[in-house]
Amino acid sequence: MIRILDRLVFWTFVRLFVVVLAAAQPLFIIGDVAENLDDYIDRGVTGIEVAQSYVYMVPLFVQWTFPLAALLGTVFTVHSMTAHREVVAAKAGGVSFHRLFLPLLVAGIAFTGVALGLSEVVPRTNRIAAQIQRAETPGRSWRSDFVYRSEGGVTWQVDRLTAADGRMTGLVLERPPTHEEGGLHLSAEGAAYSAEDGWALAQGFLRRMQPAGAVRTVEFDRLAVPGLREKPEELLEVPPEPEEMTYAEIDRLADIIQRTGGDAGELLVKKEQKISVPVMTLVIILFGAPLATSSKRGGAAFGIGLSLATVLVFMMLFRVTGALGEAGALSPLAAAWIPNVVFVVAGTIFTARVRT
Repeated sequence: MIRILDRLVFWTFVRLFVVVLAAAQPLFIIGDVAENLDDYIDRGVTGIEVAQSYVYMVPLFVQWTFPLAALLGTVFTVHSMTAHREVVAAKAGGVSFHRLFLPLLVAGIAFTGVALGLSEVVPRTNRIAAQIQRAETPGRSWRSDFVYRSEGGVTWQVDRLTAADGRMTGLVLERPPTHEEGGLHLSAEGAAYSAEDGWALAQGFLRRMQPAGAVRTVEFDRLAVPGLREKPEELLEVPPEPEEMTYAEIDRLADIIQRTGGDAGELLVKKEQKISVPVMTLVIILFGAPLATSSKRGGAAFGIGLSLATVLVFMMLFRVTGALGEAGALSPLAAAWIPNVVFVVAGTIFTARVRT
């Protein structure tokens, strides 16, 4: 009997999950197109290019839908079985509430694994979609207050760059030490670029860090650095948004910003959310299953109302803690995980109060 009930609960939930997942994608696309249509027109992006970009954005929309699909699937599965006395019948046969809805947890763990996998796929597809949508974006001739990491491992921190005359102000260069040579730290008030000689720095300090730990500092009025071959146009390239970076890429960029004295709070919160958001799928199931047994009436209206209320509360808490984390009032780890912890605690309390 238990195996039959397991299959009933599992496949009822999975069917509802897949239906919500499929139904939500057109809504996300329509809403995003309506919000960004003016930008697409201004950039000169064609309808075919817009359609191509949204094909690549489908994994992102699927990832966004996972918690909602898990919540609706759980609420309608549990509420329907409660309203039709199937839960009572199972209890009469010696099957407790906790055992009856164990398949929901199994499905939740499986879908959470899929969501975690998508968190590494989505940044790559987002990057492609962004490249298509930015195809006709006019280039900038200047950039200010940015950090850039070259392929050679040199970190640039620049106050302002103007590409027209190839000049910078407020420049800090850092190259970490290797087994072959020591590290390098350069700070200069300004720099100028020429195609023949590369970058020449003006009014600054050169610090060489030896492998043994000694530091040698030299002040200079002008210093030619022919090894820096990055052109001003390359430095103008805007780094990808956090949504276009994997967990490792965000971690690497945040480390660069911190080592050069910048504020990486927003990136560190986004990095932790790369894990906490997929786990939300399982958390929502733990919260929604006991809550859906609280009323035997209301039908679809009850299920939809409960789901919307839960989503609103969760999103509000998610945004508040995220903002506090970016401002430094909370640690990035706490900012990303507090919403999940709150709902796990609430779900545990509700589960303990369910009559088994």
